[in-house]
Amino acid sequence: MAELLRSLQDSQLVARFQRRCGLFPAPDEGPRENGADPMERAARVLGAYVQKYVVKNYFYYYLFQFSAALGQEVFYITFLPFTHWNIDPYLSRRLIIIWVLVMYIGQVAKDILKWPRPSSPPVVKLEKRLIAEYGMPSTHAMAATAIAFTLLISTMDRYQYPFVLGLVMAVVFSTLVCLSRLYTGMHTVLDVLGGVLITALLIVLTYPAWTFIDRLDSASPLFPVCVIVVPFFLCYNYPVSDYYSPTRADTTTILAAGAGVTIGFWINHFFQLVSQPAEPLPVIQNIPPLTTYMFVLGLTKFAVGIVLILLVRQLVQNLSLQVLYSWFKVVTRNKEARRRLEIEVPYKFVTYTSVGICATTFVPMLHRFLGLP
Repeated sequence: MAELLRSLQDSQLVARFQRRCGLFPAPDEGPRENGADPMERAARVLGAYVQKYVVKNYFYYYLFQFSAALGQEVFYITFLPFTHWNIDPYLSRRLIIIWVLVMYIGQVAKDILKWPRPSSPPVVKLEKRLIAEYGMPSTHAMAATAIAFTLLISTMDRYQYPFVLGLVMAVVFSTLVCLSRLYTGMHTVLDVLGGVLITALLIVLTYPAWTFIDRLDSASPLFPVCVIVVPFFLCYNYPVSDYYSPTRADTTTILAAGAGVTIGFWINHFFQLVSQPAEPLPVIQNIPPLTTYMFVLGLTKFAVGIVLILLVRQLVQNLSLQVLYSWFKVVTRNKEARRRLEIEVPYKFVTYTSVGICATTFVPMLHRFLGLP
């Protein structure tokens, strides 16, 4: 068993997968440990060295680059609001809550386990932003698996469609994202399998409580206080890393957005601002056909919502940073100050909590004001 785990963690296995898919290091990028400069040698030790590469199969290259984008935060911050505004708020609420839970556990596990990413070389790494993070588990694999199968489970008794088709789509979606993490050189096979298994376990353990979670928006007036205090406490007490990485900032963004969405649903229910189904239990209904009118309407509502969200995000971020800079007597132009715990966590938490509230409360109100059903 130990030998199997070591083989799944081996960077050579990832490198062989890349070569079979037509991704190779550039000819001048061979091993040269002794000739590398000190910064390059340090990057190799951390697994953060980015090789130049040659693509010999562009089908796999574009397929896995697209698949990798399906696991990025950009996809989720567009897909989840689109689901809320145009498809079903009931589904978006479930997806967001499970996504937040899975991502928090995955991010914390990375900084506790501190397993390195695949070494480069032999692996070719196509992404630079996440290199400073640890590898185990793959949060891209976790998020993709959580979104795909939570959507499947939540819709199979709510909408009429062939279950086998939904299952195949969920498997294909999560598989493509998982394979993309190997192709881009960001994770080992064990990282990806660990992410999938952890997510499967979390879905099984939390599924009995999904109906209870659906009714949280009808909780007491003290509910929003808990929704803010608990996530903020978790963000502020995030595991300390050996060096700075974006994991704490990303985790704060995710938890804050989840808190904002949850508070937004509570506001809608408590003040009856937006008409929503009083009973969140699934009701089987037909999936309406996609017409030109529905397509244009969906894009219009999405564009209006995104513009308002971006405005709120920029306004709240600038305001919160100014307040924090003034409070801690930090020079405004000092970008490194944003990485300080007492600044990074509060400004990101306030910003993305506001974004979550805006997305679930003010955007639907704006849609109604503009006559967008």
